[in-house]
Amino acid sequence: MDKSLENQLVNAAKTVEQQLDEQIVRLDNLDSDDLKALREQRLRELKDLNSKKQEWLKNGHGVYTELAGEKEFFEVSKNSSNFVCHFYRDSTVRCRIVDMHLKILAAKHVEAKFCKINAEKSSYLTQRLRIMVIPTIALVRDSKTKDYVVGFSDLGNCDDFSTEILEWRIARSGVIEYSGDLMQPPDVKRKPRSSQPQKTIRGGNGSDDDDIDLDD
Repeated sequence: MDKSLENQLVNAAKTVEQQLDEQIVRLDNLDSDDLKALREQRLRELKDLNSKKQEWLKNGHGVYTELAGEKEFFEVSKNSSNFVCHFYRDSTVRCRIVDMHLKILAAKHVEAKFCKINAEKSSYLTQRLRIMVIPTIALVRDSKTKDYVVGFSDLGNCDDFSTEILEWRIARSGVIEYSGDLMQPPDVKRKPRSSQPQKTIRGGNGSDDDDIDLDD
């Protein structure tokens, strides 16, 4: 494992442990007898959740990584119930914007696996998933593609959208947990979108609303 990735995993694990410790401290400070049972139940839930988070981290969650190829895409979709995959192209500037946000979200949402894959080297996948716009983020749950974030049209049609609005958009598919209002996007400052056209992949048919089973 490369040093940078190892450091990211260590930092993600520390964040998870810190969050758990903070919640336990808050619960320990409840001194009402009436809340004793609730506190004990919540502590059990937190410990169970922490076990899940540690298992997710062992499975490579918590960091944003690049898939080596199409075979690995299917392996991840089987091993991780919640999977966020960015189809990118090196020559597309907006893909680097997506990379920046997904790296932040990967560390925050260890319940999902965040990856990217080179669309130009994944012709079978792009055709099977009907991906024609780059960047496109495929949102996979239980080995089924549930949704797609296509370009920036759902993110305010601007290049300077916030990480929060992408988080909200991904959460609407159910692949990450979200404490806010899924019916209302977070307020963000938006700048007019530049005139640069979205990149397309030859042979794509566009995305639709039907789930695509990756086990077929």
